[in-house]
Amino acid sequence: MTAARVLGVDACKSGWIGIALTGGATGETTTAYTATDIEELVAVAHTNGPVQVVAIDMPIGLPDAGTRRADQLARAAIGARRSSVFITPVRAALEAPDHATAIAVNQHATGAGVSAQAFALRRKLLEVDAWVRHARIQAGVRVVEVHPEVSFATLAGRPLPDSKRTWAGAIHRRRLLAEAGIVLDDDLESAGSAAAVDDILDAAIAAWTARRVAGNEAQPMPDPPQVFSDGIPSAIWT
Repeated sequence: MTAARVLGVDACKSGWIGIALTGGATGETTTAYTATDIEELVAVAHTNGPVQVVAIDMPIGLPDAGTRRADQLARAAIGARRSSVFITPVRAALEAPDHATAIAVNQHATGAGVSAQAFALRRKLLEVDAWVRHARIQAGVRVVEVHPEVSFATLAGRPLPDSKRTWAGAIHRRRLLAEAGIVLDDDLESAGSAAAVDDILDAAIAAWTARRVAGNEAQPMPDPPQVFSDGIPSAIWT
């Protein structure tokens, strides 16, 4: 019996990187994809077979005020790696025309500003926000939010000691993936040139969590997910 085909997705400099897992009696087969926008990436992945779960490293479900519970729980779960989880700004701040305005809007709504990292991601974040509304109504496709450091901590049984941008951190993460049956080829063709090492590792662990979601093994943080005015369940799955 063949397991559900799933896709893990991470943002990268060229757009998006995806790692698909196709499971069968002989184990997982991995396929890498890249595209400039999220809808194109998922469509390309679908050409090799229907994808049942898409797990993406990007906030899904944007708050109107205050802090997402998912972000708070993710930070608590990974200890020293907590800085890798940025606090999701409110929707109005992400839609602001410039960083200064976003800071003012978010301070009014939450009492806190907006980090440069979060504001720099706003285009991709809003791209996912628009796409997920369409994806949620497609029969047979489930979209969930993940955070790579939380997923790696779940796989390892503890937060990882080294940053993913270090040699030790990258080797450790690749070894953990291989032990879980996700063996990344040395040659990922165009994807290997389009995405950084840490982006590929993040997409692969997102695929691992997508596999857990498909098998009803994953858990959301929080449980149940929060729901804001956009009506989209907001939780990080692990």
